[in-house]
Amino acid sequence: MTDELLTPRQVHERYGFSPQTLANWRWCGHGPSYIKTSPGRSGRVKYRRSAIEAWLNAQTVKVGGDAA
Repeated sequence: MTDELLTPRQVHERYGFSPQTLANWRWCGHGPSYIKTSPGRSGRVKYRRSAIEAWLNAQTVKVGGDAA
């Protein structure tokens, strides 16, 4: 089974992060890992579903943990 590749629009539909938020995170070096299929500003960006899931898991704050 291959890991599904999602466009920023598909990430928005499934996870609620807007394409602009994703672009801001990329520019700032935050957010989930992504794939850029061609260089430059016009390059297409894709996200592996597993990268989104891993990033979300890393952002999860456990109740009663050290930091909130």
